[in-house]
Amino acid sequence: MNNLPADTASVKAGVRLGLRENWRQFSLLILINAFVGGMVGVERTVVPLIGSETFHIHSTTLITSFIVSFGLVKACANLVSGQLADAWGRKRVLVIGWLTGLPVPFMIIAAPGWEWVIAANVLLGLSQGFAWSMTVIMKIDLVGPKGRGLAVGLNEFAGYLAVGLTAFLTGYLASRHGLRPVPIYVGAFYAIAGTLLSILVVRDTRHHVRVEVGGQADATRPLSFREVFVLTSFRDRNLFAASQAGLVNNLNDGMSWGIFPLFFAGLGLGVERIGILKAVYPVVWGVGQIITGPLSDRWGRKGLIVWGMWVQALGLFLTAATGQFAWWVLAAVLLGIGTAMVYPSLIAAVSDASHPAWRARSLSVYRFWRDLGYAIGALSAGLIADRFGFSAAIYAIAGLTMLSGAVVAVSMREQR
Repeated sequence: MNNLPADTASVKAGVRLGLRENWRQFSLLILINAFVGGMVGVERTVVPLIGSETFHIHSTTLITSFIVSFGLVKACANLVSGQLADAWGRKRVLVIGWLTGLPVPFMIIAAPGWEWVIAANVLLGLSQGFAWSMTVIMKIDLVGPKGRGLAVGLNEFAGYLAVGLTAFLTGYLASRHGLRPVPIYVGAFYAIAGTLLSILVVRDTRHHVRVEVGGQADATRPLSFREVFVLTSFRDRNLFAASQAGLVNNLNDGMSWGIFPLFFAGLGLGVERIGILKAVYPVVWGVGQIITGPLSDRWGRKGLIVWGMWVQALGLFLTAATGQFAWWVLAAVLLGIGTAMVYPSLIAAVSDASHPAWRARSLSVYRFWRDLGYAIGALSAGLIADRFGFSAAIYAIAGLTMLSGAVVAVSMREQR
């Protein structure tokens, strides 16, 4: 179902596409997505250690269960977010996402047992699925077809820079004040600020979509959600290649989220230095997207995706094969560079292959598969680590990441 009316002439006069024409709303959405990313950054360093040190959980699979709950729920929220955005409007879904995330930091602070942390991450998954999806979709709506790579790069830059800086900040606070509650106060600030800005200042972008649809020369039959799901998942070769690469990308990110703090702590690293390592990867990832997003507009998407997956795999291999802090920092940098090459290029590739009338739904299907990787990565890495050790889990995910890049190299066709 597509609820975008065809009366584009009535809105064309007052609505223009482009980053320069919409820089105020675009900048506001960058700030809001920084708060969205910061909510995840709160958990990157601290929460796995809360499981092992506060609640004395010895099973890696059980500790990573909070990422499994987060990933499953976020993937499902992504799947419906595009449909809801077309039916209800982008702003309304963004606000719902923030309202869902408001209780999360307070639940983690007050948690008497690990089940509270898992429940909090169910809410966080819903919040991220709605809020982050809308910031991406709204920026793409604002800039139009010519600047998609730049728009996505700036959006993901803000989100993952905030993930990295918050991971460092919470690690620093935890080393001085304990794992709870002080580090989690940062998340409470993000949740309150993001909610207020989304309610009071953000404007919807559906008029921009109507303008873009009105500029399309060809008449396209409206597609059902089922058709969009099938097309994005496997029928269109470019959308299939992007969906599987997105899944594997977040699979290795889910593994690193749950496994790396435990892996580093087991080798004698303190929480502050773990926080540094957990910050380097998303900071490089975030900052790098300022470069790789526009490059994907100029050079094309495919090469950046293929080589980005292979650079990620190299970073993972290096992490497992070495035992020194300096080598781990280099591995984190490589992981960040590779992910920066992949992340905006994948979203832009999906946007390229999708008609504006069903682009939001196609992006939501892609993000469903991508964020399902969190759950698959955390669960599989936890099971492998419990059976064979942390290094074996990291090696296994590295090999899968290398294979995914090869699938893109064979399947994807460059679309200018």
